[in-house]
Amino acid sequence: MSEPELKEEVVEAEEKLEEPVSEAIEPVEEEKAPVKTAPAAEKEEAEGEEEIEVVEEKVYTISLRHVWVVTARGKRAPRAVRDVRDFVAHHMKAEEVAMSNEVNEALWSRSINKPPRKITVRAVKDKEGKVIVYLAKAA
Repeated sequence: MSEPELKEEVVEAEEKLEEPVSEAIEPVEEEKAPVKTAPAAEKEEAEGEEEIEVVEEKVYTISLRHVWVVTARGKRAPRAVRDVRDFVAHHMKAEEVAMSNEVNEALWSRSINKPPRKITVRAVKDKEGKVIVYLAKAA
């Protein structure tokens, strides 16, 4: 069928209807949900930092060169995560160490084969002895 024939069929179909198709369609008003300006993870982290009673806070630059030399190529990022956790536990004298998602993403940013050569972190110790490791913000 050609275009003029299709147009004629549409016009005939509209005539058969009581009202034209174009008039039958009414615009629908969309309900707008409130927009979140900050991701949930950032809110939780900010709230978590406020609730912690800080006993000690230190900034460390941790060298991960050893990970590149000693570890097989396909196991470097997991080894880097363990080394950061062990380094902070040793230097902050803590048994329980939790890492923020930002630190984990930074260590895994270039996949399992190529973690960064060094990373700067901020370790916060609360009154219960638990240490939380955050990525140090560049000043």
